[in-house]
Amino acid sequence: MKQFLKVLKYIYPYWLRSILNVVFNILSAVFALFSISMTIPFLRILFDTQKMVYEKVPFELNKDAIGQYLNYIISHVIDTYGKGEALFYVSIGVVFVTFLKTGSRYLANHFLAPVRTGVEKDIRKDIYSKILRLPLSYYTEARKGDILSRITTDVKEVEVSIVSSLEMLFRDPITIIIFLTFMFSINVKLTFFALILLPISGVLIGRMGKKLKTTAFKGRKKMGLLMSVIEETLSGLRIIKAFNAEDHFEGVFERSNKTFARLQKRVHRRRYLANPLSEFLSTTVMMILMFYGGKLVLQGDAGLSSELFVAYIIVFSQVIVPAKAVSSAYFNIQKGLASMDRINYILDAEETIKDIENPISISEFRESIEFRNVEFKYGTEPVLKNINLKVLRGQTIALVGQSGGGKSTLADLIPRFIEPQKGEVLLDGINVKQYKIIDLRNLMGIVNQEPILFNDSFYNNIAFGVNGSRHQDVINAAKAANAHEFIMESEDGYDTNIGERGSKLSGGQRQRMSIARALLKDPSILIFDEATSSLDTESERLVQDAIEKLKENRTTLVIAHRLSTIKNADMICVINEGEIVEKGKHEELLKKKGYYYKLNNMQVEK
Repeated sequence: MKQFLKVLKYIYPYWLRSILNVVFNILSAVFALFSISMTIPFLRILFDTQKMVYEKVPFELNKDAIGQYLNYIISHVIDTYGKGEALFYVSIGVVFVTFLKTGSRYLANHFLAPVRTGVEKDIRKDIYSKILRLPLSYYTEARKGDILSRITTDVKEVEVSIVSSLEMLFRDPITIIIFLTFMFSINVKLTFFALILLPISGVLIGRMGKKLKTTAFKGRKKMGLLMSVIEETLSGLRIIKAFNAEDHFEGVFERSNKTFARLQKRVHRRRYLANPLSEFLSTTVMMILMFYGGKLVLQGDAGLSSELFVAYIIVFSQVIVPAKAVSSAYFNIQKGLASMDRINYILDAEETIKDIENPISISEFRESIEFRNVEFKYGTEPVLKNINLKVLRGQTIALVGQSGGGKSTLADLIPRFIEPQKGEVLLDGINVKQYKIIDLRNLMGIVNQEPILFNDSFYNNIAFGVNGSRHQDVINAAKAANAHEFIMESEDGYDTNIGERGSKLSGGQRQRMSIARALLKDPSILIFDEATSSLDTESERLVQDAIEKLKENRTTLVIAHRLSTIKNADMICVINEGEIVEKGKHEELLKKKGYYYKLNNMQVEK
């Protein structure tokens, strides 16, 4: 029920269209009942039981008055034109009322269409916004393919299974109530008997719906795994081919695909069982009702003539259709709720990194960055321990050490990509948690080992995140990053698309694009995370030259693999197993003949 209410929350912004949908559904039900009611005079003329009414009665909105008024009109037509003409006019009346019924049904669906598409759009928007707000640590456990499955397949399933079924839940119960009211007006005893039979079939259908939801949830989970395999295959296709691992990945995909297909088969079979089961149960109920009602007619039950009983059965058959639709809607909703559970797994995830109430605005970095007794863990595994470090404005600080020692984690604490479990990170003497996140990150430019570029033009990748940048500013940033030359050699210059993740560029070109982007932002604090470690000598020279230009008059944190690139740093911190084991300048650390000395010798020997 809680999940269902969350879906209704998304419908609320479209309340006016939803109300119009309900109104036209009610009109459709009323016209449907009216078209059936008009068959009673038709049957009476056919069975020659129509009593002629010559006195005109006032028209009122109740069963007796409407019946009398119709009988008066039919009697007048029979007297004037004969029974054949009367049948013709009744038939025309039924066709006209049916037109009103179907027209109302169309208008109901017309107003439902923007509700369905709007709800799907809003859920997808909320998931995407949540993905952007969740901390990076969330994605160390989550699979990309599974997230893609939730924002695409699961959202569509909610729209198809739940939102489309809501029309049935609003329309069909109203139809049932209107029809039941009419049935009670014909014969109370017979209608109570019908109401005893209908819930029995409802209980059987409900038990199947519960099983369907469980199976559907497992199926959605397997679909997420399948999407993850596809995403990993596309991302790592070069390595898969290089290691002749096509057969291995094909086997992994085949196993996941078979498991998903097996679960989907169970879902489909249970869904396919819904209609036959409800049809069998409705036919059984109909026959029992016909047997019981027929006995009442044969026994001469007061107020239940043969033509009224035929009309009653026609109305009851129309009740069965929406009743079956409600049962189908129940099945669909159970399936959709399984997808909503998966969507809410993301929407309900805790946003551990967010602005505090009344955060401090900051537009300038003035003094220092300081780490005080900082500790950080991934799960139970310690990554940083007892980190104490102060970086003064304008200094260049290098972090070196073994891979996995915690260097990148330390750098990620400054822009609050992650947060320490113990200790604090200070900027100008104030805990970074006190600042507005957007202001804090505006002070920083980050260049990673693996350049993050987007499937867009050179220009838009450099100007990314810098609103209102001028064209000349973008060109100047590209020139300073040694990127202008290869950009102008491309087909459309700065308007050339660079492909997904910059696939049309070399490693050195991608890195220079990242530096140009950081230059255009003109940050006070720079973070270089092994920006040259994967480049050839020529590319490294060009990138290193761009980095030196970028570092001018800025506070810089450099995570370095090649020690030759950080010899001139104001301070070098050696990190080993999450702890700072040595600090000092290049020459000072060499004289100590400790960790740094060993690292330097290993690289010199290479």
